[in-house]
Amino acid sequence: MITLYTFGPAFGLPDMSPFVMKAEMLLKLAGLVYGTDTTGFSKAPKGKLPYIDDDGAVVADSTFIRRHIEQKYGIDFDRGLDAEQRAIAWAFERMFEDHVYWAFLHARWVDDENFNRGPRVFFQRLPMPMRLIVPRVARRQMKAQVMGQGIGRHSDAEIVELGTRSLDAAAAFLGEKTYMMGEEPGGLDATAFAFLTHALCPVFETPLRTGAERHDNVKAYVGRMAERYFPDYPEMREWAA
Repeated sequence: MITLYTFGPAFGLPDMSPFVMKAEMLLKLAGLVYGTDTTGFSKAPKGKLPYIDDDGAVVADSTFIRRHIEQKYGIDFDRGLDAEQRAIAWAFERMFEDHVYWAFLHARWVDDENFNRGPRVFFQRLPMPMRLIVPRVARRQMKAQVMGQGIGRHSDAEIVELGTRSLDAAAAFLGEKTYMMGEEPGGLDATAFAFLTHALCPVFETPLRTGAERHDNVKAYVGRMAERYFPDYPEMREWAA
């Protein structure tokens, strides 16, 4: 039995982290039986979620979870793709995870209103006075990460421009295809669906969301994926309407 360690549902999403959503999508695409557990953060091997416990084999990070699934269960998430297509799929994964992600972090953790709508909610279960202290410390650390990565050194408008350009690129590449790489879902869809769904989440007021909403094909894609893989989350289908 595989256990996926998650943050848990939030804001109409299966998980507040797109990386956790990606890992869960990989498990669904692989057709593997799994359960979820929201109590594992303190034991996370790399200090982050997601990670899995697969009958005692603990694997952290969504990309290495994918590798584990492929190697142990003989699954090729890029089956049917040639070498060039596999390279393109990898490049788009990196665009989402190493670029779009940081624009999301900036929008949610640096903007005061979005922070109060979203990340601050994570800390409401803490007792006083930790409920006041911990969010400040966590937010300061997150801002430092955004600055250290580099995107935080740009103006708000420049960050939006960079993030929107990547979302536009994803929409252009998707085009009229059913899934990112063609007519069958593959590994890239686990990442693309997670990030594009987070981009459409109406809880956060950001030009990044407006940029995603401009693309009817992106909304239709999110709706298709949500209906097929997460039917218990009707909110995601509503965002795609």
